[in-house]
Order: sequence, then structure tokens, then C-alpha cells
Amino acid sequence: MPKTTEKNRVLLELLETAIDLKTHGLLSKPEMARMNALCDEPPSYTPDKVVEIRTSIAKVSQSVFASLLNVSVSTVQKWESPAAEKRPSGAAAKLLQLVESKGIQVLIP
Repeated sequence: MPKTTEKNRVLLELLETAIDLKTHGLLSKPEMARMNALCDEPPSYTPDKVVEIRTSIAKVSQSVFASLLNVSVSTVQKWESPAAEKRPSGAAAKLLQLVESKGIQVLIP
């Protein structure tokens, strides 16, 4: 738990610094938007939400979804299973957030 608190503190300080730089004209509007996106913690994803993102937004199989997120098919299956109690976190949660907001194209080069 202390690591999460420390991480949140660092992100908040980073965001405050960015706001100060923007106030003084040293950070552009697009750069500020990028800082907000980087500092924003991804939401917690339920199994139903992961299924919805995969089937309604990405419209791909578990295998393809796993490949695009660089995780195993087993991991995607566990995320989608309420009994497994495994949820996406870290980089995977951030990637899901991007797919949810911008579509699967963000993961396809």
C-alpha cells in the first residue's frame, strides 16, 4: 500500500509542476493534455467491462486481444472470469483505457 501512496504523490507533484509551467507559458496546451493523460490513473476494470471492450470496441477474439495487449490468452480469460478475481493493472489497464477511449487502432501499427 505505501508504494501506491508514494506513486500517487509523485504523480500529483508532477501534475502540479506541469500546471505551473503551463501558467507561465512554458508548456503548450497539447503538452498539458499529454501530462494529464500520463498522470491519470486508469480505472479499475471488471470482467464484464473487459468483455465489453474486447467484443464491442475491439471486436476481436481473446487470442487476438491477448496478442495486441502483449499478455497471454490465459490472462485475458482470467480478466473476463468473475471467479478468477484477476483484474488488469498497470500497463495492461492503461492499454485497456486507451482502447476504450480511442479504439483498437491505437494498438495496431
